[in-house]
Parts: sequence; C-alpha cells; structure tokens
Amino acid sequence: MKKLIVVLVFFLFSGSLFAQDSNNEEKKAFIDNLLSKMTIKEKVGQLRLISVGGDLTLPKVLDQIEAGEIGGIFNTVVEPDLTNMQDRALKSPNKIPLFFGFDIIHGHRTVFPVNLGVASSWDRNVIGKVAEVSADEATSDGLNITWAPMVDITRDPRWGRVSEGFGEDPYLTSEAGRIFVEKMQKQSLDDKKSLVTTVKHFALYGAVEAGREYNSTDMSERKMFQEYLVPYKAAIDAGSRAVMVSLVSVNGIPATANHWLLTEVLRDQWHFNGVVVSDHGAIRELINHGVASDAKDAVRVAIKAGIDISMNDEYFLQFLPELVNEGVLTEEDINKACRHVLELKYDMGLFNDPHRNLDPKLDIDTMFADNRLHREEARDVARRSIVLLKNKNSILPLAKNKKIAVIGPLADSKRDILGSWSGAGRANLAVTPLEGIKNAVKDPKTISYAFGANLSDDSNLYKFLNLYEETTKFDPRPADKMIAEAVAKAKKADVVVLFVGEAEGMAHESSSRTDLSLQASQKRLIKALKATGKPLVIALMNGRPLTVKEEYEQADAMLETWFLGTEGGNAIADVLFGDYNPSAKLPMSFPDNVGQIPVYYSHLNTGRPHGTENMGKYTTSYFDSPNEPLFPFGFGLSYTHFTIDFALSSTEMPQNGEIVVTANVENIGEKEGSQTVQFYLQDITASVSRPVKQLIGFENITLKPHEKGEVKLVIKPDMLKFWNDKMQYVAEPGKFNIYVGSDSTTQDKQTFTLLDK
Repeated sequence: MKKLIVVLVFFLFSGSLFAQDSNNEEKKAFIDNLLSKMTIKEKVGQLRLISVGGDLTLPKVLDQIEAGEIGGIFNTVVEPDLTNMQDRALKSPNKIPLFFGFDIIHGHRTVFPVNLGVASSWDRNVIGKVAEVSADEATSDGLNITWAPMVDITRDPRWGRVSEGFGEDPYLTSEAGRIFVEKMQKQSLDDKKSLVTTVKHFALYGAVEAGREYNSTDMSERKMFQEYLVPYKAAIDAGSRAVMVSLVSVNGIPATANHWLLTEVLRDQWHFNGVVVSDHGAIRELINHGVASDAKDAVRVAIKAGIDISMNDEYFLQFLPELVNEGVLTEEDINKACRHVLELKYDMGLFNDPHRNLDPKLDIDTMFADNRLHREEARDVARRSIVLLKNKNSILPLAKNKKIAVIGPLADSKRDILGSWSGAGRANLAVTPLEGIKNAVKDPKTISYAFGANLSDDSNLYKFLNLYEETTKFDPRPADKMIAEAVAKAKKADVVVLFVGEAEGMAHESSSRTDLSLQASQKRLIKALKATGKPLVIALMNGRPLTVKEEYEQADAMLETWFLGTEGGNAIADVLFGDYNPSAKLPMSFPDNVGQIPVYYSHLNTGRPHGTENMGKYTTSYFDSPNEPLFPFGFGLSYTHFTIDFALSSTEMPQNGEIVVTANVENIGEKEGSQTVQFYLQDITASVSRPVKQLIGFENITLKPHEKGEVKLVIKPDMLKFWNDKMQYVAEPGKFNIYVGSDSTTQDKQTFTLLDK
C-alpha cells in the first residue's frame, strides 16, 4: 500500500510538472510569435506606462493606444474610460491588451489604517485582511496591478514616507510584504480577483541620508543583504511579479541606472523573472544625478541597467527606436524587456479575457455604495492598530455616561483620518473621532467639542499642505479665543480627550521633517488643558514616530492612533470605552529626541557598551540624553496584564536539527485581552559583530481573565544564518541567546548551542 501511494504521488507530481512545462512552452511559443510580428515601435509601446493628464489628454492617449504605443495605464479608476481604452487597445495592430494600475497602499475605496498602523497589529490575519479587501475592491473597479507593497525599512522618522511602510525591522516588514503579495495576487494571476503586486522601492529608499526625501543612500553590502534587502527578497520569493525601482542613488549609482542592483542581484542572484518598473520621472532624473548626458543617454542607461517599463514615460518612444537603429542598443535588448511585459499579461489572462472585471456601466455611486462587510473589517483592523502608550491609574477605558470634552484640530477631520495615499477613498464616508465617540454613547449631549487650536501657527506649513488642493483649513479666530473655548468645555467635562499630531499631508512623499515635536499651537493647547486639572487623554494622529516626551508626562493616558482610515473614529471609540481591549505594538521605536536618530533596537554592540562597569564616562552614550528611545520597538500596553515565561526543548541544536521554544502566557488581569509574544535572537560570538537582538518570530494569543495558554516557535539552523566576514550566508556554530517577552527590551533569556555537526 505504501508503495502504491508513493507511486501515485510520483505520477501526480510528474503530471503537475509536465502540465507546468507544457504551459510554459505554450506561453513561450505565443510570445515568440507575437514578438515576430511586432514592429520596434510596438515593442517600445509595451514598455510605456502612461497617466492621462496635462498635455496627454484622453483623446491623445486613446490614439496612442490604438497605434500600439502604450502598454499600461495608471491613475485612471473610472468607467467608461477603462473600457474605452481597452477597446482601443484591441484595435491596435497586434491587439495587445492594456493593464491598469493604481497606488493601493492601505485600502482602495474602503481605506484601512496606514501601513505603519497595520504593522502595529503584529497580526498576520489583520495584514492579510487589508490586502484581501484591497484586491477585491480594486479588481472590482477593473484594476489589475498595484504599486504595493512598500517594504522599505526605515529607522529615520524624519523621512516623510515612513507611514507607507511597516517599520524598522526586517522580519516584521518581510512578513507583511509576503502576506500582501500572497493575498493580493492569489495562487494564480488569472484569478479574476488577482491583483498583481509591485514590491517597492528597490532599493534602500527608506535609508536616505538625514531622512531627506530623494537623498542619497550609502551602506555596506553586508548591511544591505542582512537587513535592508531582506523584505524585497521575501516579497519576490512570495511571488511578486513586479518590482518598482527607488528614486535614490545606491552607493553612488542611481537605482534606475544600477546594473548591479537590477540585474546582478535582482535577476541573476534572486532569479526574478517579472517586470521592473521605474518610478515616476526617474529616467529623466538620471540627467540630474549626473550619470546621463541627456534624455537619449538616460534611456540607454536605464535599459542597460535592467529597467523594463518607464512610468509616466517621456522618452522611450522618442529615443529607443533611434538607439536601436544606431546600434547603441540591440533589438534583443528591447525584446527582453518586452517579453517580461508580455509574459505578465499572458499570466494575468488578459489575452484570453482583456475585459476582465471591466464594466462600462459602473458609476461612481455604485463604486462607493456602502459596503457594510468591508467597513466592519476596516473597523476591526483599525482598532487592532491602536497602541496604548500610557494608562495612569487605569483611567481608560472610559465609562459611557461620563461627560467628555473632545478637543483638537484633528478631532473632526474626515480628510486627515484617511491618511496619505488614499486617492480612491472618499473623505465624506470617513468617521472622525468626534463622530465615533458620539456614535458610541447613549446620549450624544454628554459629548462637547472644541477645535482648540490650529494645527500650526506656521502659514508656510499651510501653503505646503494646500499646494495642490485645500486639504487643511486654517481657523482665522484668535488663538487665545480658541484655547479659551476649549478650556471652558474641558472644565465642564469629566475627562478631556484631545486629538493632536500631524495633518495627513505632513506624513507623505516629499514631507520630510527636521523637528518631530508637536507644533507650538498644539503644545499651548495641551498646557492649557492640563492646567484645568481634568483627566487628560491624548490621542496622537500621525504617520511617523514623534518626539512627545513632554506630552507623555502631561497625559494621564496616551494612545497612538496613526491615521486609521474610513472607520477610524468608530475604532478609536471602541478602544476608549473598552469595547475593544488594545493589543497593538509599535513597529518602530519612538525617539526620546531627534538627536538620537537613527534609534532602533537591533543595533550592533560596541567595544564600550553603555553601562559597562569601571569605564566611567568612556562608554557609548550621550551626556545630554538617554540612549534609549521614549517607546521601544514592540511596545504596547493593554487594559489587562500578562506574565510570560518560556522553556527550550533542548540546549543543543545539531546542524540538521531544531529547537522548540514554548512560551507560557497567563492573563493575570480582570479583562480578556490579547498579547503578542515576541521572540528575539542574539548570536553571542561570530565572525562579524551581530545585533544585540533581532526579531525572529511572534505569535498572538487571546486569553480570558486568569486564563493560561502557550505559543511555540520552532528554531531551525536557517534562522541563525547571516552574512559572515567573507560575505557567505551561513550559520556559524556557537552559543545563541533567545529572548522572549512583550517588547524588544525584554531581558528574559535562555541559551542554546548550535553544534558543528
């Protein structure tokens, strides 16, 4: 019987491989035939990604599509335009369909929390739900590719795009990226709900010097491969079929012109066989970088480096045929890039069903019809993204019969709660914190509201925020009158809930900051409210870690709410009133002050570690600041309390063995709650310095009051590997510490040894 089963499995496996080979042969034959019929101009057309707007009016775009000069469209999400474009593509010489793309970063029509908030859930199911719903809504609107996930690690909160990513850690970010790819793309690209992912920004965009947008990056290959490149690799290994290239220089060579990065690493080492897309305007910018003499030269450099598709193309159609005719590039250079695009379209099923998910009768009102299920899912994700930072004397949760003064410039802002990169979302459908709190109480009359203060006193900031459209309004009333109104409301209330932080436009592309503290207008408001003596709950709304040491000391309770999306206000109310017990953890360290940046938990040790005995002042430290962040990576409180202890299945691991870590968790409080058990590794002695700790796993557990439970992590030798002194990826025999706890500061450790056999 066992032999029969083995034989059957063999034939099934062989049959699967045969079918796969057969499909690959059919695809190759189809594309070979198509390429043989295409002119050089049509091939170049497939490499052009175009957005309607400016001089490229819709009629001009339609004419170019019919001529076979455009391969994909981005930023059009309305009908009947999408259908009309595809109809025109099917009139082109070889009837090659278009693909349609859009930035779907943290939701589509239903907006979820910004990704930094989603990462705060530390919950794989939550991350998967965001990706799944996003893909469902996007494909329903006729889209089939997105420019996500963004997996740029950053340890500098001055950078404006922090909110789009998943934080400072390679493992947590890799898990989020992997899940996004799997849940968006599905098992097969020809699934009608499959949304092709474009992992970005390859590479090192989050490591720009000084946190300044579009600045240069420079780091050792070891640090790249050990930390910063890990999430891109994880997303590609998960099957992401497209990669978007970063706008920055990597070790002196712009990523868009970087053959080592795009070809030697991405194609040759990682065996990526998908499509490589430039970022918006990146090819033109090679001239400014100083690696191309003019536009024509920039096109040559980009193609030679490994770019397939030019986003918002300006020059490919103009110069690529010319470069081939002159012999500077070969037609095979163009064929290679074109083949990548055609293979993607083939796998997406577009040649068989070019009108997949398109509906010319789909109107805006239908698109934004109230989707109860998706809104409920968005609310659940949002409340799981809220981090409880402080809860002095258990002031939270609040009783619903209390008189509450809701105050602050962000308390009733529908636009800001959506966050950046929410272009398909509608602000009028968003629930603000004020609305959510009123929805939660029996008598809305117990809730008072005051604007309190403008977001800032700085008129230049408002000009910056409203440069393209008015998103942040300025209240012209005198500042002292607004504060007086807020103080009067506070004095009549039992508790004050204050919403302060950033406008969504302050946490966006090209929104870098040098000062991470709250604006002076908000600080004055907090000081005045604190002086009333009323309990003060501060809810932060922001897209990056801020320096809030003073506010932390002033607050009786503090919540990090990020930008929570469409259902944000209801989610905040759920946490404030205890309908949901907060369980989120920070995915990024909050600096005590800007001078500490970069501050992150997984730093290397030094020869003179902070706290070393008998070294006096000669240790790695500041004389005017602590080394430690205000809030560490992985930190987050609950309305209950947990204990964690753990055991190892063995203290020795053979080269082909494993060790099971069993963490015993007990809820010793009086409320049901969830805890994220975090597992950290330290390689004690190695051929190169290793981090003091690095996250290697996490698991969630929900327990009732006084209930016990356990979670396990299996450690295998592959999890101990790193890039050694010879840049070999190996696990070196020796001693390792395992730390288990509720955040990255845990000191609870046990030791095991990796044997050399």
